[in-house]
Amino acid sequence: MTKDEFAPRVSGEQLLYARILATGMYTGLLLLLVTFTLYVSGAIEPAVPIHTLPDYWVLSADRYLDVINTQYLHREHALTGWWWLTALGSGDYLNFLGIAVLGAVTIVCFVGITPMLLRKHDYIYAVIALAETLILVLAASGILTAGH
Repeated sequence: MTKDEFAPRVSGEQLLYARILATGMYTGLLLLLVTFTLYVSGAIEPAVPIHTLPDYWVLSADRYLDVINTQYLHREHALTGWWWLTALGSGDYLNFLGIAVLGAVTIVCFVGITPMLLRKHDYIYAVIALAETLILVLAASGILTAGH
């Protein structure tokens, strides 16, 4: 027996998934690095001044959102869910872009491999990939929730 006989076999969809995952991960990490640098350097002013943050660490998440909205954001409601997108002009909210990219990578991976699965007539896995995509998109949208 040769060494190659014991090597794991990797399918085309696994390689594609891995390439998409690696690209998305590096893109998200780069975005995190760039936006965090812009935030801490002061190049893009935050909605909440950095030096005041320790004052709010004792608050619950709900109370924090209310206080920040009242004192700094002055919006009709606290920025929950996807409302952070409306505050991307602030350095502290701009940081969320990298996190959102990292959170969306799995969705992009499943969408990316689905055509390959369909071409191979691997319909069961294609349906699973599409179901995973649908569930993740619904969860990210806030339509599908658990524990509330």
